Amino acid sequence: MGKSFKIILLLFCLFLAKWMAAQNGQINIPRITSMPDQPSPYNMRDWKRVAMKYDSFIYDKNKSGQYLPLVSYTSNGINYPNQKQIRLHTYVGTKSPQNSEGINVLPSLVGAALSGQDIRNMYGLDRLVMAQDFFNKANGENLYLNNSSSGSGGDWWYDVMPNVYFYQLYDLFPEFNAEANDQFTTIADKFLTATQKMGGSATPWSQASMNYRAWNFKTMEGNANGVKEPEAAGTFGWLLYHAYKKTNQPEYLKGAEWSLEFLNSLNTNPSYELQLPYGVLAAAKMNAEIGTDYNVEKMVNWCFNRGPLRGWGTIVGKWGSMDVSGLVGEANDGGNDYAFLMNGMQQAAALVPMVRYDKKFAKAIGKWMVNLSNASRLFYPGFLPSAQQDGAVWSQSNDPDAVIAHEAMKQKLQNLSPFATGDALGGGWASTNLAIYGSSSVGYLGAIVKKTNVDKILELNLNATDFFSDASYPSYLYYNSYDTPKAVLLDVGNGQHDIYESISEKIISQNKTGQVSIIIPAKEAVMVVVTPTGGEIRYDKNKMLVNGVVVDFNQTQMPYTSAPRIKALESQNYLVEKGKTTRVYCTAVDVDSDTLQYFWNSDSGTINGEKEDIIWTAPNTTGTTEIKVIVKDSDGNIDSMKVTIDVVDIINIAPNIISLTANSRHINTNGTVSLFCDAVDENGDSLSYIWSSDQGTISGSGSSIQWLAPNMEGIYSIKVTVDDGKGLTNNRQILLLVKNFDDEGQLIAWYPCNGNAFDKSGNDHHGTAKGAILTADFDGKPVSSYYFNGGSQHIEVKNTPALNFQDGITLSLWCKPILTADKETFLLSHGSWQSRWKLSFTPSGNLRWTINTIAGIVDLDTDIVLKTDSVYHLSASYDGRTMMLFVNGKLNTFKIQTGKIRTTTLPLLIGQMLPTDANYNFKGIMDEIKIYDYALNPGEIEKLFEQGIISNVQNITLAGSISIYPNPADQSLFFDGTRMKDEVAFIRISNLMGVQLKEIEVKGKLKSSIDISGLSAGNYILYVKNLLKETIQSIQFIKS
Repeated sequence: MGKSFKIILLLFCLFLAKWMAAQNGQINIPRITSMPDQPSPYNMRDWKRVAMKYDSFIYDKNKSGQYLPLVSYTSNGINYPNQKQIRLHTYVGTKSPQNSEGINVLPSLVGAALSGQDIRNMYGLDRLVMAQDFFNKANGENLYLNNSSSGSGGDWWYDVMPNVYFYQLYDLFPEFNAEANDQFTTIADKFLTATQKMGGSATPWSQASMNYRAWNFKTMEGNANGVKEPEAAGTFGWLLYHAYKKTNQPEYLKGAEWSLEFLNSLNTNPSYELQLPYGVLAAAKMNAEIGTDYNVEKMVNWCFNRGPLRGWGTIVGKWGSMDVSGLVGEANDGGNDYAFLMNGMQQAAALVPMVRYDKKFAKAIGKWMVNLSNASRLFYPGFLPSAQQDGAVWSQSNDPDAVIAHEAMKQKLQNLSPFATGDALGGGWASTNLAIYGSSSVGYLGAIVKKTNVDKILELNLNATDFFSDASYPSYLYYNSYDTPKAVLLDVGNGQHDIYESISEKIISQNKTGQVSIIIPAKEAVMVVVTPTGGEIRYDKNKMLVNGVVVDFNQTQMPYTSAPRIKALESQNYLVEKGKTTRVYCTAVDVDSDTLQYFWNSDSGTINGEKEDIIWTAPNTTGTTEIKVIVKDSDGNIDSMKVTIDVVDIINIAPNIISLTANSRHINTNGTVSLFCDAVDENGDSLSYIWSSDQGTISGSGSSIQWLAPNMEGIYSIKVTVDDGKGLTNNRQILLLVKNFDDEGQLIAWYPCNGNAFDKSGNDHHGTAKGAILTADFDGKPVSSYYFNGGSQHIEVKNTPALNFQDGITLSLWCKPILTADKETFLLSHGSWQSRWKLSFTPSGNLRWTINTIAGIVDLDTDIVLKTDSVYHLSASYDGRTMMLFVNGKLNTFKIQTGKIRTTTLPLLIGQMLPTDANYNFKGIMDEIKIYDYALNPGEIEKLFEQGIISNVQNITLAGSISIYPNPADQSLFFDGTRMKDEVAFIRISNLMGVQLKEIEVKGKLKSSIDISGLSAGNYILYVKNLLKETIQSIQFIKS
């Protein structure tokens, strides 16, 4: 052995020894430690190539074959009528081809862009702009949601993640458009307001309390129903921190801290779906960039360990002969695990860039990514035997490149392990379990993962999914799964470059161009940053910079102490009258010092106090005063901040609008409605009123005006601005429904609840009371309504084709609810929101009407909170264009919704959500339940309310029956009661609203002819009554 070679070998060994010592700072994640270093069998797909082929496949409207194409493009969007709209299927073989989901379309575009696809010009379409239709502008939500006309407040991940995906697109395309700029700040403002409503405050400082399932961003109210999703605090933090970085607005930073402080304060794993990893990235990034001190190690472990909320975590082990470690889903470790493709890819998108900001996790994340990237292939057809994949047949014929994956993979199904499958077939949502929405995150993985010249060693791009990052140099992570050192080749491109290795904090190569060999110690990781050769190195606390660009956020070469950081300096009031006081709060932290000193001063007035909050007394002169605080730690490090307060003679208070009302929320086209604004001014100022509308004509002035509706149907806004003449205003708007009702239909079911649950519409949709108890109605009549105890009591009606009408619907009922704040409770349900429709009470006491049509699922809530133990007449309707809710005969709220109502095989339920789920059962009394197959007009619903509890049906019996003929009838209707057991005394005819039109005495007659020539054409109900005028049977007929 030559002397020079020995020297080189010695130097190499010394280098490895130093490197290994440096690697001791790596943090082990036990769940990842349990994963194999080299999963077997190993078969790494070219994920970037898969992503590009996937994008080209799913967005090609000219594809042909079974269930193809998977996309269509409409001419007009809902929120942006001048822009086209993307309608991308959620599953192959979907039963809802016109539906399109934001959690599918938006990440598919992010992934395509990350992988190099031209989403602005490919196919001659600007898909980026088209995707803006998921911003729910028309309905006033002003957020990206899962559908183009959705309501927030049902499920946090469906509501929040579309906004995360939009932010990612906004970062990738800074030249997006002016509308996107407005959307960006509108979303940030909504999320900030939500954190404040959840308790986030700087006066004094307090974190938000975010243990909800969802948040209604329109009403700013939480949904605590069902399984909570506190992991959403992570995405709140991610979104608001990046809003701060983009706009430099400090309020957004406060919102991010309120959110992540809540997440950091949790003692149990909050993992639920896919929002937690984004919070981990935000926490690590904020620790590195601004000096927060979140427990990232705890959060990283949460991402991999099984959480208690739904058993969510990261899979470890072999299923059958396949290593599946690294996948994300239901990680029970009990033989029944269930992994989902999307979740693993989204977790990678967040945790890989996290390593840039906290390199202690480089080895763990590098090892996990080898496992995840390898096992993810098993979701795709062709990578398991066909018998272990339920979508293989379709894929072989239509997707030869296997770019569309199964939604999920079960550890064991039909005694086969593993088994690629999903939820769509079992749920009846699609004809296959091949999930577009799950596959749409493949572009994230394709942007991160690249194979190297050494098998089983991957090159992970740390910058690819680090959205809203500051300027950075190319940065890569490698993990060596071998027992010996390995050398991988890195192409650094043209020009001269130095290679900095972050874990050892060494420059390992200098003056390099083209391919560079990177040596990786056995079972270790390296993080390399490609920097300009000879760049100027400087240190700023925890950061090492080259030419002003951070290359290491966790440097240890240059000792430093952290400075205090003022999180907020806020005054309780920023407008103070002369001689009055206000409290000023300073919230400061220092990660390495417990002792802080506060030095306060002001231009004028007096300061009382010397701690973190003081009382400031305004001077006796008006003007502007600046209050400043300097915070100093024991090492002499300081931070400072100032606020400005205005001192005035008298504080003018803006007018207070008590209410803005219309004598009717509905009018016909060209109709007139009166509006009244009730406003007061605390200062006694004279008020003026400025009225405006988006269309129509306003007449009159002052607090009361008339509005002439336009000749076009729609939802219109009338706005009033109240001015006190001293520079302060207040405004409010009201939405009015301009609509002509001309639909016709039938009464499908009517349950007067008088003695039983029989249907009195004549359609034999008789109910079976399952525990529901007959009680007195609201007029005191005994056994004339049903009481439900909130347990398992309900009424079940067997499903029929007649109950599955699709064009329109009206529900009408009287009820006296006992409301509960901890869950949603169901009044009526036919397949619930999952399959068809339901009417329920939210935990906050709002009435909620949910319709599932071929266009999507939409919730409509009343804008008033109903009182418990109070009697209400409630009605809900839909006519294929508009959803409406009525309370006590008055139209309360309405919303655009389109499409035919979906059908279901489930029974109609009164007081319960689904036949197998009694967790949300109604408690209270219900009566006079009516179901129509069309939308009644508001005047007809008002009549239903005014009639009150009109039914006096008693002792309904199925033994014996009447017959009428002909039906339809023109001039005369013949009645035959020979088979009736009870004596018939009277016959009454009413319209479908219950209004009596004719009553005939037929005492002793078994047959009779009834003159109906005076009735208008339409649907009517004939009632047969006994001597006590109790209805003993009814039947529906048509007057031709």
